[in-house]
Amino acid sequence: MIGTVFRSEDVAAEDRFEYWRELIGRTHAPSDMSSDYAADFWAEQRLLQLGPVTVWPGAFRPMRFRRTARMVRQSDPEFYHVSLVLGGGLGVDHAGRADTHGPQDLYVVDTSRPYDVGPPEDNSGVRGVGVELPKALVPVSPDRVADLLARRLSAQEGVGALLSGFLTGVARQADTLKPSDVPRLGTVALDLLLAWFAQELDTESALTPETRQHTLTAHIRAFIRRNLHDPDLTPPVIAAAHHISISYLHRLFQQQNGGETVAAWIRAQRLEGARRDLADPALRAMPVQTVAARWGLSRPAEFSRAFRTAYGVPPTEYRLRAAAPTAPPDTAKEFVGGQVARVPSGN
Repeated sequence: MIGTVFRSEDVAAEDRFEYWRELIGRTHAPSDMSSDYAADFWAEQRLLQLGPVTVWPGAFRPMRFRRTARMVRQSDPEFYHVSLVLGGGLGVDHAGRADTHGPQDLYVVDTSRPYDVGPPEDNSGVRGVGVELPKALVPVSPDRVADLLARRLSAQEGVGALLSGFLTGVARQADTLKPSDVPRLGTVALDLLLAWFAQELDTESALTPETRQHTLTAHIRAFIRRNLHDPDLTPPVIAAAHHISISYLHRLFQQQNGGETVAAWIRAQRLEGARRDLADPALRAMPVQTVAARWGLSRPAEFSRAFRTAYGVPPTEYRLRAAAPTAPPDTAKEFVGGQVARVPSGN
């Protein structure tokens, strides 16, 4: 497990909101917090320190955050705070712009400027992932970034979708990740954030070659995941879709995927998809070979051999074990932001 976790039920009911305020005050830019639900407050938050980037998945009852000009003068960590909204909504008044943000929206605030963030009146709770990174790491001027502040930005397309997928994946798998995973995850997080800023501001030329390569690799992985069902998904098809040579595609994977080849990575992703489906009770009536074909594995003999090599048993036996009431968890591989985590069977 990585990160520290706060859950309001671990604190006496009458102390929860004040404890939450104190926690947020220690870990984020100071702000004035209030809630109509202070007497019956609940919140959960995990704090993940990934190198220079702090990621904090959380959920809480509606509350308001106000950072005044006086607070800015008294204390300014000089961060950009990026929020991914996953549930509920938030209204943001910041840098002369006001907007409302709902699920699958991203927005940015600058701790060097006052802001007022609060939920709409009909909101019953907020769920999302916040990210903070030092402003000094963003290779464009704060005046240029000001064009993004408080705006409603999409988490469903381009680099925004890659960033969203990474953040939700890290939040979901934090219990299975190890401290040794943190340096790589921090690099991925920072590269995706910088690439996202560059895309939104049209300043890709300011990115380092390494960041551009990491972002391109993330795009390629996302493309592969979307097309795993296609048995004709091959390195030439992938290279052509991204306007790069096949040799450059192979070089990217060798450099950034631990030497694993493109074909091997595709096979591993397909096998993992088939494994999850075989463990899914809702798909128990689906023939094994139909499950395999859904993941682009159209040759039964080859699928059976590859599955046994990866998981130690043939696919039919794996399904029977997964269905058994006392089936022990396996140690299948799940990929999160380019990292490999060990997860229980059926997740």
